[in-house]
Amino acid sequence: MYDVIVIGSGPGGYVTAIRAAQLGFQTAVVERDRVGGRCLNYACIPAKAVLRVADVATEIREAGEFGITVGEPSIDFAAVMERRNRVVGTLTGGVSGLLKKNGVELIEGSGSLAGEGRVRVGERTLEARFIVLATGSVKRPIPGTEFGGRVIGTEEAWALEELPGSLAVIGSGASGSEIASAYARLGARVQLFEALDRVLPSEDADISRLAERGFKKQGIEVHTGTLVRDVRSGEGSVTFTFGEQSGEADYVVIAAGRGPDIEGLGLDVAEVALDERGLIAVDGAMRTNVPGVYAIGDLVAGPALAHKASDEGVIAVEDAAGLVTHPISYIDIPRATFCAPNVASFGLTEEQARAQGHDVVVGKVPYGAVGAGTVYGDRTGLVKLIGDRQYGELLGGHIIGAKATELIQELVNARLLEGGFPEVARIIHGHPTMSEAVMEAARALDGWLIHG
Repeated sequence: MYDVIVIGSGPGGYVTAIRAAQLGFQTAVVERDRVGGRCLNYACIPAKAVLRVADVATEIREAGEFGITVGEPSIDFAAVMERRNRVVGTLTGGVSGLLKKNGVELIEGSGSLAGEGRVRVGERTLEARFIVLATGSVKRPIPGTEFGGRVIGTEEAWALEELPGSLAVIGSGASGSEIASAYARLGARVQLFEALDRVLPSEDADISRLAERGFKKQGIEVHTGTLVRDVRSGEGSVTFTFGEQSGEADYVVIAAGRGPDIEGLGLDVAEVALDERGLIAVDGAMRTNVPGVYAIGDLVAGPALAHKASDEGVIAVEDAAGLVTHPISYIDIPRATFCAPNVASFGLTEEQARAQGHDVVVGKVPYGAVGAGTVYGDRTGLVKLIGDRQYGELLGGHIIGAKATELIQELVNARLLEGGFPEVARIIHGHPTMSEAVMEAARALDGWLIHG
């Protein structure tokens, strides 16, 4: 008899299990594949390992601007994949060590609900006071296509054995943009397709515009407002049509959406309710309609982000322990896309803020307005802040450029601590740093921009 059983060991599941153990619960985590789940083994971490190589290659190509003469970098893709695998092995090994250190039992196999506090794993039936579902998501094809052959998902894209000569990426959200940006800079010919009217369509329109400009500068052929049809995988390539044109690529990568991994989870047996989108319905403490059963991460509503899943897992087991928890404000979770240029955001876009009736003020400052932008060679980045004039409320932050994924955190913290843009404007920032652009954007909102 366990106190807590967690099904799934990704960033949601393993953090849940460790926190449960810290709270004194006898805890087990069930994993059918590899410790660390899809994020550490196939998605987030492999992606960033390959993207880092693309970043280094870009820095080498641009070295001449800093007075360093080098030749065109040569990409040893086998070595790139070898390093990727080492990174994954190091981090997944670390997670296994953390589980062991905290006394969490790892059970290998596919876990499913068996009703009334029971989990079935193979021929075994386990009992627990609390069960947390953390199985993540699975890839979905676009209508009229299916995966197979050279039609692949994002996980396969980060595990190719050879550098492709060409890629067609369908979907320009975070995953698709990262794949396109990485492989274009590694030397592949890349086409990026988006059904909506702009790349990174969930980001602020100004950020999307600059991102598309950056993608095209990398040689990516961008097609927005375009549907891809008639996808046919052959022995050595994939053919397809888009608009009135036909295309061909070594691989087609479908990065246009994922769905909750609930097949075989036994939700019907336990009578766990789903919402109108087919996700598991939960309340602010991650409780399902079945007492003692929680669900987190990509199984439930909210952005499909690893750090969101981790926090939800902490909330779930702290609720199980009787601690006071608070629902997550999903709009204020930082969002990070590691393409080049980096894109990061939180909160409302300008369009969303106006639609909600706020008295909107906007502050925009390019990286080039502060010393670090020029020193470090990124003058094209942009910080855009959205505020409400009446109380100085910080409604949203949107950054594109070097280190954007790091810079966004300051704004998230300011909002969480109930600070507004006047406070950010008056916090002393180090000089010369990119973070000064965040300060100047806040000053712009407050009506006293210095550098701009």
